[in-house]
Amino acid sequence: MTLGSRLRALLCLSAPLLFLCGCGYIGEPLPPLMNIPGRGDNLAAVQRGSNIIAHVTLPAYTTEGVVLKQSVRLDLRIGPKPDGPFNAVAWAAGAKAVGGGTTANGIAEYRIPATEWIGKQVSIAVKVIGANGRDAGWSAPAELTVVAPPEQPRDLSAEAVPQGVRLTWHGAGSAFAVLRRGPEEPDYKALGRSPTPEYIDATAEFGKPYRYLVQSMVKAGEGEAQSELSSEAAIAPVDTFPPAAPAGLTAVPSTASIELVWERNTEPNVVGYRVYRAPGSAPFELLADAQLLPTYSDRKIESGKTYRYAVSAVKSNQKESKLSEPVEVAAP
Repeated sequence: MTLGSRLRALLCLSAPLLFLCGCGYIGEPLPPLMNIPGRGDNLAAVQRGSNIIAHVTLPAYTTEGVVLKQSVRLDLRIGPKPDGPFNAVAWAAGAKAVGGGTTANGIAEYRIPATEWIGKQVSIAVKVIGANGRDAGWSAPAELTVVAPPEQPRDLSAEAVPQGVRLTWHGAGSAFAVLRRGPEEPDYKALGRSPTPEYIDATAEFGKPYRYLVQSMVKAGEGEAQSELSSEAAIAPVDTFPPAAPAGLTAVPSTASIELVWERNTEPNVVGYRVYRAPGSAPFELLADAQLLPTYSDRKIESGKTYRYAVSAVKSNQKESKLSEPVEVAAP
């Protein structure tokens, strides 16, 4: 070993930091980040009335997986759907640029007038461009068939019914979408659909405020087009309705009584039952009030007599149902 080698080895053993003696390896410097924003995610488009609404979720990361800190701009375009496979470059050359988008909570929204595209199949795509002018190319296209604006529902009304809230309106469409905003809810949510201009909200609770909107839906190619939303209907339904009459009443004679049993009424706010009795063909008279359970034992009977029985249900609003189907039985 040469003298220089021995000295170098000695320094490596005594130095507190390896890189001071040259024993560590320093690699080649990493290339600079390209900072290319990711493609627009979840591009979706739907026709609503006389406009096409397009939504784009802005990318949060670059194509290198780094948090995107630079501002971006969007190049969103609409054009005829190609007959063959989607060639983004060729399509974009003839597509129409769309401006005027608004952004909130990381989602950009564009409203595109539908008039010039009625009766056509269109493709919509977007390119996200970074502050450095770089981009990852065009997104996958959203495709739809544009039709004449669907008729906006009108005269929406809401009324309380025993099942909840009944909505009615005027309008035409292959289906209707119903939206509701319930108590303490900040936004409307999809509630259901109906093939006719009527809908019963059986999930509404009496005494609570609700607001409703309706949209007409029409077929558009393989998808659907929406109308503009109807005017709002508001209601706080009040329960003024009697419950349904109890079902399944049976009477069984026992040693010194007649035992009655019937099906429990599962409607909301039913608080009890009333039992009625009639000897022979006489009119019914109230026998027992405020029965909590769907059973009753009649011990005030005379042997050999024939009795008829019927029961009713009572709600917390003090409304009483009609009498059940009567049953007849002879006392033992």
